[in-house]
Amino acid sequence: MRHRKDHRKLGRATDQRIALLRSQTAALLRHNRIKTTLQKARETCRLAEKIITTAKRGDLAARRRVLRDIPDRDLVKHLFDEIAPRYADRAGGYTRIIRAGMRRGDSAQMAILELAE
Repeated sequence: MRHRKDHRKLGRATDQRIALLRSQTAALLRHNRIKTTLQKARETCRLAEKIITTAKRGDLAARRRVLRDIPDRDLVKHLFDEIAPRYADRAGGYTRIIRAGMRRGDSAQMAILELAE
C-alpha cells in the first residue's frame, strides 16, 4: 500500500533527486518551458508551484526561502520582479503539463512543462 507516500523517487538517491528537481525548476523559471519525462514534470510542477506561491509574498523572508532552493540570485530577482507579479491574482495553477508522446530511445512518456499565462 502507498499510504502517506507523497512523492516519486525517480530512481535516484534523495540528494540527487532534490538536485534534479531544483535544477529543473530553475530551468523552468528561466526558459518558461522545459521538456522532460512525465513523472519528472509532475514532481517539478509541485516544487515550482510552491516556489512561485512563496515568491508572491514578496518580502525578504520569502526571498531567502526561495534562495535555499534556487541559489541563482539573478533568477530569483527575475522570479520576484516579473514572474510572481504575473500570478498575483491567481490562486495556484501556475504550471501546465502537456503530454508530448513517447521518447524514441526507451519509450518513456514525455511531457512539456510550462508556466501558464
